[in-house]
Amino acid sequence: MYNSFASTFKTMGDVDVLYHDGIYHLFHLVLPNHDFIAHAISKDGLNWKRIQNAIFISDPGSWDDYMLWTMHVSPDPHEAGWWRMFYTGISLKDEGKIQRIGLARSSDLIEWHKISDKKIHLPENMDCKPFHPLSSISPYYEDKPAHDHAWVSFRDPFYFRDNDEGYLLTASRVPYGPTIRRGCVGIAKETAPNEFEVLPPLHHPGQYDDIEVPNIIKFGQRYYLIGSIREDAKIRYWYADDMKGPWNNYYENVLLAGGNYAGRVSYDDRGPLLWNFYTADASIRNRKNLMPPPKRIVQRPDGRLAMQTIEAFDDIVEATLDPPQLNPIALLYHHENSSVTYHPEVQDYELRSNAGFQGFLFSPVFKCFRFKTKIRLSGEGKCGLLFRIDPETSDGYYLSLDLLKGVAQLRAWGHRHENGSEEAFAYRRLQAAYWRNTESMDFEISLLVVNNYIEFSLDHHVLLSLADETFSIGHLGAYVESAGLILHHPTIERIQTLSHPTDDLPIGPKHATAPIPTPNDPTSSE
Repeated sequence: MYNSFASTFKTMGDVDVLYHDGIYHLFHLVLPNHDFIAHAISKDGLNWKRIQNAIFISDPGSWDDYMLWTMHVSPDPHEAGWWRMFYTGISLKDEGKIQRIGLARSSDLIEWHKISDKKIHLPENMDCKPFHPLSSISPYYEDKPAHDHAWVSFRDPFYFRDNDEGYLLTASRVPYGPTIRRGCVGIAKETAPNEFEVLPPLHHPGQYDDIEVPNIIKFGQRYYLIGSIREDAKIRYWYADDMKGPWNNYYENVLLAGGNYAGRVSYDDRGPLLWNFYTADASIRNRKNLMPPPKRIVQRPDGRLAMQTIEAFDDIVEATLDPPQLNPIALLYHHENSSVTYHPEVQDYELRSNAGFQGFLFSPVFKCFRFKTKIRLSGEGKCGLLFRIDPETSDGYYLSLDLLKGVAQLRAWGHRHENGSEEAFAYRRLQAAYWRNTESMDFEISLLVVNNYIEFSLDHHVLLSLADETFSIGHLGAYVESAGLILHHPTIERIQTLSHPTDDLPIGPKHATAPIPTPNDPTSSE
């Protein structure tokens, strides 16, 4: 996880990550000022170190002298060993109402130089054409703000290559229809190095005000378009068998649940990843944002996309506890209608509560862990997981699993400490997600809790991904209510606490080499 700001005065915004030579390079916005693009590096995608900032707003009078918004970094397909950063800028002259796309270049991912229509301050070895910032133009897109909108949307560039042709996606708006439904994914084609022709919209669903931070990813011959929707703070996707469309969506097209925003696709040596920032309050996105660990993007057999836990967590497991080490199992409440049975020959726990709620807690106390097990529900009652539980007060996290309807809901549930309050509970709904249930009642689940990050997966696909600081340590277990629940061979891995890494990451020109495109990367020049 990453958030380099200690106070609430600054926080991170939209992110972009490029993997090169064994190092992840994170570029991100800084809110609320938007005055520079920050840069951090990591060896594993979990622990990060800030290094020198990439670019800043320009001098007064320039087209990007007011704010910098979302960027995208990719290998320069026209010159090996160089990278390009397409970024969004706005100016004081336009009162921030006109968004444009600019360009910066680097030979080492560290030192960046803007390429403007005024060819100035460029190093001697950078010989390239001037770049005139791209802007929204009619008739395909709005060229002035709608009567009830503050600006012209033309931002969040994403460069990709398909069949040896280069394209630039943008978050744009069509000039027709209800003003709150004009959000579209714009597209421009690269006709010559650093020269683009604006084309009609790639996709206009007719439903949203904006489709922010668009991306394209390809599995086989199928294209997937990923974008973030401001209204519900979720990351969604569409698919097509031809890049020109039509773009369709599945019955459930949410990649990550609410609070996860500005999803950005990148590639490492194992395939595609999805990065984003997380905010607990979608109405306030300029305070206490953080970047969760990335998720591996996979294609399901039926064509749908899914998220999986990144493999880097396997490398920071300190110890693994099996069922004999989890005993004895403690009951959260003592009443005769509940029981726990351990079957050592198959390492199963059978938890039952015939009437009312009962929690079953493993013996050890955990702070950072990953819990894995197969579960099976019997009866038509309720079940879920408990973690970071204080058995004396019952305070902690309650993860409700409706296995019949396919609903996962996480709550922070404790008691208030104010004397005389009529509200006994301190109760907060943190996140919910849904899946399509089948006739089977057998599921593999995984609960990952590291520092303040919480991730829940069902059948190896991530459903919940969030951060919360309410509880930091406690017991782990499960609960049932008027039902029975079998935990088959549960294991708990103790995970290292995430922290900032040491200064052993190589950076600078001597470590910069020509990029090696990954085989499935649509941004590859090969």
